[in-house]
Amino acid sequence: MTPAALARGRAVWALAVGQMLGYACLYYIFAALVLDWVAGLGWDKPTLALGPTLAIVIAAGLAPILGRFVDKGFGPEILLAGPLMGAGALVWLSQITTETGYLLAWAVIGLAQGASLYEVCFAFLIRRLGPDARAAIVRVTLVAGFASTLAFPAGAAMAQALGWRGAVLVAAGVMAGVVAPLHWFGAQQVRRLAPPPVTSAAADKAGVALALRNRGFWLLAATFSLISLNHWMIINLLVPVFKETGASTGWAVFAATFIGPAQVGGRLVLMRYDAIFSSATATKITIGMSVLATVLLWLAGAAPLLIFAFAILQGAAGGIMTILRPVLIAQVLGQAGYGAIAGFIQIPALLAGAMGPLLGAVMLSGPGLFALLGFSLILCLAAVLTASALPVPD
Repeated sequence: MTPAALARGRAVWALAVGQMLGYACLYYIFAALVLDWVAGLGWDKPTLALGPTLAIVIAAGLAPILGRFVDKGFGPEILLAGPLMGAGALVWLSQITTETGYLLAWAVIGLAQGASLYEVCFAFLIRRLGPDARAAIVRVTLVAGFASTLAFPAGAAMAQALGWRGAVLVAAGVMAGVVAPLHWFGAQQVRRLAPPPVTSAAADKAGVALALRNRGFWLLAATFSLISLNHWMIINLLVPVFKETGASTGWAVFAATFIGPAQVGGRLVLMRYDAIFSSATATKITIGMSVLATVLLWLAGAAPLLIFAFAILQGAAGGIMTILRPVLIAQVLGQAGYGAIAGFIQIPALLAGAMGPLLGAVMLSGPGLFALLGFSLILCLAAVLTASALPVPD
């Protein structure tokens, strides 16, 4: 089987479903159950929010280490160990009674996130499929984009039927009984059928050293960090931001639901026109969508229905960038040492994403909505400049 056929085959679809369920169980579970934790544990939201923030920080720190293991050929083993570790952490989380136990459980969830989710999966596909990895990554993210759509109603239904502890135990069962087998099957099939990476261990090590001295490395890190900070400082506060424009609570909640479908829609458009736009052109168009989205949100005070346009444009841009990020890294810096290089680049982007909600909340409650949107516009325009300077052919 050729890499192109493999990128569109059942092994990649198995990884895609595993990623969707992994994000639902390890990432979106906080947003789905946070109100149940507030009611059941009696802790405030900032205390609870420390858990997923800690997990993101740990996942960021592990990214280059796990990337090196992928470079050494252990992608399937990591993609199997991550869900099993996540299952154990969720069982622990279901039994916690103290804040310390809660944070420790989330620390282990951070380890599982780092070993289970996009970065390791993408690094594995890039190393095994080469130029055909973009088609595979499109399919993975297309399915995984439904994680939030699945997590919120499923979490609410299970919490009502089983209590939040029972809901978390179900998530643990899904990680061990469904995600782990899907990851193992998909990754083993790709490893068995795809040609092995052409780079050697020495070339991988040299590739990392060269990347750190490459201007493109720092431009990529800056671009992804600016995009991440802009996206998450608004997306995590979407309903209060929409209400600040004058929208009612009902319209604000309804508009916010468009983010997930818009992510999937953006990825479908990219898949449809995959052969037409280069990664560089697609990146510039995508960041331009975020600029336009911010401008429209600024104007929503006069025309509240523009919040829907923001949700569609911003959601689509976020969905497309998920695909473009690993492809750009490979095109700018090559495949030698890709896993470790991508891990290093992701550290500031993940930390920026973790900071985003706090920074957005401070700006929204202090200087106000227009200060937040002004800063958002500055971030977007800065990302346009850094992306335009990337050494990628149009």
